[in-house]
Amino acid sequence: MNWGKYRNLIFYISTIAFFSCLMYFFIIEGQTLEIRENIVKKTNTGSTWENFQESFKANLHHPLALLLAQIVTIILVARLFGWICMKIKQPTVIGEMIAGIVLGPSLLGMYFPEFSASLFPKESLGNLQFLSQIGLILFMYIVGMELDLSVLRKKAHDAVVISHASIIIPFALGIGLSYFVYQEFAPEGIQFTSFALFIAISMSITAFPVLARIVQERNLQKTKLGTIVITCAAADDITAWCILAAVIAIVKAGSFTSSIYVIIMAIAYVFLMIKIVRPFLKRIGDLQAGKNTISKPMVAIFFLTLILSAYATEVIGIHALFGAFMAGAIMPENAKFRTLFIDKVEDVALVLLLPLFFVFTGLRTQIGLLNDGHLWMTAGFIILTAVTGKFIGSALTARFVGINWKESLTIGALMNTRGLMELIVLNIGYDLGVLSPEIFAMLVIMALFTTFMTGPALDFINFIFKSKKSDEEIHDGNDSKYRVLLSFDIPESGSTLLKLAHDFTNKMNGNKSITAMNIAPVDEMHAYDIDEYEDAQFKNVIETSHDLKLEVTTLFKASTDIQNDLAGISNKGNYDLLLIMLGKSMYEGSLLGRLLGFTTKIINPEKLLNTVKGKGNIFNNSPFDDFTLQILDKTHIPVGIMVEKDFKSADKVFVPIFNLSDFYLLEYAKRLINNNNSQIIILDAAGQIRNNIEVKELIRSIEQVAPNHITLYNEKKIEKEFLNSQDLMLISSKSWKNLIDSKSLWLSDIPSTLIISNP
Repeated sequence: MNWGKYRNLIFYISTIAFFSCLMYFFIIEGQTLEIRENIVKKTNTGSTWENFQESFKANLHHPLALLLAQIVTIILVARLFGWICMKIKQPTVIGEMIAGIVLGPSLLGMYFPEFSASLFPKESLGNLQFLSQIGLILFMYIVGMELDLSVLRKKAHDAVVISHASIIIPFALGIGLSYFVYQEFAPEGIQFTSFALFIAISMSITAFPVLARIVQERNLQKTKLGTIVITCAAADDITAWCILAAVIAIVKAGSFTSSIYVIIMAIAYVFLMIKIVRPFLKRIGDLQAGKNTISKPMVAIFFLTLILSAYATEVIGIHALFGAFMAGAIMPENAKFRTLFIDKVEDVALVLLLPLFFVFTGLRTQIGLLNDGHLWMTAGFIILTAVTGKFIGSALTARFVGINWKESLTIGALMNTRGLMELIVLNIGYDLGVLSPEIFAMLVIMALFTTFMTGPALDFINFIFKSKKSDEEIHDGNDSKYRVLLSFDIPESGSTLLKLAHDFTNKMNGNKSITAMNIAPVDEMHAYDIDEYEDAQFKNVIETSHDLKLEVTTLFKASTDIQNDLAGISNKGNYDLLLIMLGKSMYEGSLLGRLLGFTTKIINPEKLLNTVKGKGNIFNNSPFDDFTLQILDKTHIPVGIMVEKDFKSADKVFVPIFNLSDFYLLEYAKRLINNNNSQIIILDAAGQIRNNIEVKELIRSIEQVAPNHITLYNEKKIEKEFLNSQDLMLISSKSWKNLIDSKSLWLSDIPSTLIISNP
């Protein structure tokens, strides 16, 4: 008997057996210590199954279980509606706002009252509210950090005029609106001043985060217009939150005179934060300069600053959210530092906690209260007042300071975006008892409408002022050029694809056009560091273009829908070839990933939708990830998918031909010979070339132009040494799939590979 082989097993069994017996002994002996008359035994009536059901129901309604069920439901519904809005070119915040209303009494509570009461019982709403408030505090902290105060200092001239006009005009109209609706809609016991101030501030707010995202998505950030709008929104944000703090102080105190002490304390708080706390944080931030991580003690200091700031403003009487906003605004201005810190906070705040606020708002919003024509007319009048004050007021002011009509109207449309910031203001008013349920519902509808109209309004403005130049003029004189578009996600990939594009076009001189494109997820960038982000993404591409003495056009775009934007640009740009890198999703190859449509973005509704529509297979065994598959499906031009293995140059190229349909690869081989003097080896893997006169003629014609640059192989077996000697393999997408499916021995030894798919 081999003792060493069984030693661990014997020890394991002996240990488990000995200590199990020991525990049993102590339990038996311990029962003798019980004083029988003091022992209360549970008496179970009914069967075992009934007892289990009763216990299970109790567990379902436990506060923690209920809260977790609410969070799961809220996140799923918010993501679904956010995705739908993204697909119709609307900010995802619109979908999340709608999700909140759908889960509230306006829809779920109306048509499924029992389910709604079970999922969102009144006694559970307190937990939901406190969690949502934590989410809002973290969100306002992020909003404060995303403000670039240096832009305000440098470019605030016209922008501050427009911004303050865009506040005072709707503020005045809001006061006027309050005069007409106060008697009918103000809660009992609320003074006109308090009611009017909250209506006015709700008319005046602009959603800076949503506006910044729209500016990025529409590539306006580098234009003069984009700079003005971002600066306007930043100034608007700071001014509006200061006004809101004063309004809250007045409302809580009952009059302006009574609120003087609160306002003085608030001013002292702001002075303390700017003059003492901010320099202190800057010194701490300087200690992190050049580092790629933030230590836990540093994180603790900044979180303590956030919490203490929020606590101070709540105690003073101007709301914790103002303190969170202020804490973010005084953070060290180093862009890299802010990005690192935001990344720590953003996912939890925006993905997990913020949707709770939307649903909590939805649970308060009872659209069913607007049950007659008069109430809907009042809601329409509120929307008209809001749009007139913010949209028209901003546009006319911009025109007055000398900005042309198109840009003035664009500024008006963007400043009219209210989004989440409006809901925050409305909930504060509702909590203070200033807004009745009816007026609250009307103002929520106004927030939705004014945010939703931003995209269509911008499109309509662009349509009205559309340039008389035809679309064809964009590519005027370039139609004869060979146009290559390369799209990359990380800088190193861009450099590799540019080398490949150079090999395809090197000797074409003026008859080529190469565009390097980076489409970045809009939620990974922040308004203050978008220029740094773009520079970092294109740094390697620019350096490689200088090394190759190659002229390259760079194209940067922030997007909420990368696949569709990439396909749209490729199809509309009159390109001859799109080059991308082969990607790999987080759950590629797993049954769970394929079954549920998971991607690194958590859930991919488009994959599920395509499966339902019959366009995709949930058990698809494609060698490409979901992103690449969607690009291949949506583009109408040839696509080259690069599998990179330390690619330097396509000097030696191997082209296996497995099928007659692969012969289009010879055109790309010919282009490499003409432009890079590449040595091409054609493998007649299926023995079909020798019998095809047309293909043999094509190979012969290439040989005549470039002797000794193309070789035809008829070998059945390809050695590892041969594959290692090649720089690049050209292969069709169909043949690549066959290699993957057959688990070809080639795969471990192949060089860098370009998989070419013809549309």
